[in-house]
Amino acid sequence: MTQPQHHPSAAKLVFCALGIFVCYSYYAILQEKITRGKYVDGDSIEKFTYMFGLVFVQCVVNCLFAKGLLVTVMKQGEDTTRVVYYACSALMYLLAMVCSNMALQFINYPTQVVGKAGKPIPVMIFGVLLGGKTYPFKKYCFITLIVTGVVLFMYKENAATNKIEGEGFGQVLLLLSLTMDSLISAVQNKMQTEHKTKSGHMMFNMNLWSILYSGAVILVTGEFLSFLKFLQRHPSAIQHIFTLSICGALGQYFIFLTISEFSPLTCSIMTTTRKCFTVVASIMYFGNSLLPRQWFAAFMVFFGLFLDAFYGRTKIVKKEAAK
Repeated sequence: MTQPQHHPSAAKLVFCALGIFVCYSYYAILQEKITRGKYVDGDSIEKFTYMFGLVFVQCVVNCLFAKGLLVTVMKQGEDTTRVVYYACSALMYLLAMVCSNMALQFINYPTQVVGKAGKPIPVMIFGVLLGGKTYPFKKYCFITLIVTGVVLFMYKENAATNKIEGEGFGQVLLLLSLTMDSLISAVQNKMQTEHKTKSGHMMFNMNLWSILYSGAVILVTGEFLSFLKFLQRHPSAIQHIFTLSICGALGQYFIFLTISEFSPLTCSIMTTTRKCFTVVASIMYFGNSLLPRQWFAAFMVFFGLFLDAFYGRTKIVKKEAAK
């Protein structure tokens, strides 16, 4: 006989959902505005190319925000997680962010969103190859549906005549970002299993290490000075970058709050649903057009993700009922 459990209020669930939707939807708009916008400097027009500088600013804001939470709201005690786990996951986190931002220079945001929605694909591949995992037949069906949707969305008729310059490179960057995301998940699972790492400590330390990595890159390559000069030439970009960083930090907070109060599954469903609205918002705001085939492909991807999330939920319910 199961014991009655306390469930967080529906109001808190709505609060978390609205936080994720608002923060990351506006974050997506700002990200595309920064990375794909054209900046006028006299008679010349330039584009934003300082991806490590952008990530550096975001990580600084995230780190300060996480530290503030740890000393005020999220007092989570001592952290025993091995430093090497933070160092490795932060490096992959940084590379994933840079690849994702760079990809937006060559592909539009709807393409990036649908491609990133295929994250379960590399997660499954790494699980089989590196973790020796086995998956039920239903899992393969759901992943096949997602893969088919991604391929259908990416495919373009008359590619030779309508090819966007550098689009292939943008898709490679998107694939690299997905790979890094999958490796991060593997490391974070070990952190949770071995050390029961808390969300606040993870957010703070991953961003701290990312600051060290990205800071070293922009100093060694000289991007730091070029980044500052760009901001001097285009002060409007400062507001966009700062607002982007605040939205990202707040979005991370709502994600961690959802995971701690409800479950990772609930958070996954929220973020996946948010991606659907992000695609629509990007199309409305930037005029990115999608073919009917691409709308159908996007539906396939998100439907496959929801089926996969629902199947994971039923497995959890069965395990709890068996206890």
